[in-house]
Amino acid sequence: MNDFLPNTKPRVVTLCGSTKFKKQFREAEANLTLEGKIVLSLGFFEQSDHIEVTAEQVKLFEWLHSHKIDMSDEVFVINVNGYIGESTRREIEYAAKKGKAITYLEPIR
Repeated sequence: MNDFLPNTKPRVVTLCGSTKFKKQFREAEANLTLEGKIVLSLGFFEQSDHIEVTAEQVKLFEWLHSHKIDMSDEVFVINVNGYIGESTRREIEYAAKKGKAITYLEPIR
């Protein structure tokens, strides 16, 4: 937890995972914020909220998310029941190449 000292900077965390796990994203946002971290998440949850998106929008979301990872000290993967989809795997690989710390909601199986 951040000691709230002058001239200190809180860690920045980007959440990664499937948009079908909206509840778990919101819980992680709250928990990490209570730990004194700045949390970057998704703009909306197209799978959970049944929102249609275009292929162009998917590319935009991927581009934005890579920049969120760039801004972060770490990524926190929402891997409910061990599920990690293809786009989340790419985000994890990207974060690893950038030297970001990677943590998971659930242990990796």
